[in-house]
Amino acid sequence: MTPRFSVLTVPAFERLARGLAAQHPKFTRLWSEAIEILQADPQNVGRWRGILKLKGVPAGEGQYRLRLGRFRFRYDIAGREVRLLYCGLRREDTYRDR
Repeated sequence: MTPRFSVLTVPAFERLARGLAAQHPKFTRLWSEAIEILQADPQNVGRWRGILKLKGVPAGEGQYRLRLGRFRFRYDIAGREVRLLYCGLRREDTYRDR
């Protein structure tokens, strides 16, 4: 079965992804998983719990967010094309008292 959507990245995303892959070995596996998910259902028609359409975010600035573990991917959809714009690591425990 061929993917319904093509997934593209912007240069800023690629720089962030290279840095995360160097620091976090499991990021590469999650990046591959994110691409598979976005090729199949980027608009979250299947109600997968890790995808959220962000309110108040204009097109071109990452209207959707995909959450895989502690990693976040922001992307836009234009026709049959998904453009990955941002990837980052969520750090809730950074300022937590120990």
